[in-house]
Amino acid sequence: VPQDDREATRLFGLAADQGVPDAMFNLTVHCALGKGVPQDDAKAARFYRLAAEQGDSHSQHNLALLSEYGKGGPQDLGEAVHLFRLAAEQGLARS
Repeated sequence: VPQDDREATRLFGLAADQGVPDAMFNLTVHCALGKGVPQDDAKAARFYRLAAEQGDSHSQHNLALLSEYGKGGPQDLGEAVHLFRLAAEQGLARS
């Protein structure tokens, strides 16, 4: 089956609308990288936040990176440290 980023993004969006954290994370990666949709750091930050609030450690880590560098919103080093800590407490070593 050929890779279809646009269809994958659409399907991740449907699952994300149902509150599935893994789908939110994958949809956000597509937004951050511009896979199947135009690249959009602000949209990525919104979706990462939704999944991070549900406890997804990868989303917490990636949102921390955006906050650290001021991508998708204002730079917020305090928020970045908080999110890195949350992800690390769940065992995400790179945080």
